[in-house]
Amino acid sequence: MSEEIPLSPVGREEVHKLESALLIASIFSPRVLEELENPRERLTWIDSLAVAAAALAREKAKMTVSQIAEELGRSEATIRNHLQGKTKAGQIVRETYERFLREGVKIPSPPELFKEKYAPLAEPAAEREEVQKLRSEVESLRSRVSEYESKLSNYEEKLKEYERKLSYVKEVLTSVTETISKLSSEL
Repeated sequence: MSEEIPLSPVGREEVHKLESALLIASIFSPRVLEELENPRERLTWIDSLAVAAAALAREKAKMTVSQIAEELGRSEATIRNHLQGKTKAGQIVRETYERFLREGVKIPSPPELFKEKYAPLAEPAAEREEVQKLRSEVESLRSRVSEYESKLSNYEEKLKEYERKLSYVKEVLTSVTETISKLSSEL
């Protein structure tokens, strides 16, 4: 990761950076990827890892267990279990942190196996470019439609104005015709 991740965070922003790095690196560990294969347990695993990562990041920022529990909305027992490695998630996040200490913070890219498994779901680059081109054309057409709608609205206003003028001219002509007709009958 190109951004500096503090292993002893000070302040919320640094805590969140360490928490995110721990969570991402832990999720890509082979043990977790294996566990995530089970769809029934997937959400539980992600939640446990997130809580364990959040707890450890806050512990490294010198927060107490009770402060961590309150901030994360979990019981103190749950936080202690994660921090003491009594949960799998707590163990994995602790191992990730220790690896960060030894090797520096490195966020792994998804393993090749993971990439291969989900590659069919990824959009090929050419298709993405085509979709982007089509989106651009649609946006251009929308802009032109908006422009034409604006012009149409202006023309409709002018038409109404001309109809009012024409109606006035009709009234004047009718009045003049009636006046001429009266004058001619009097003569």
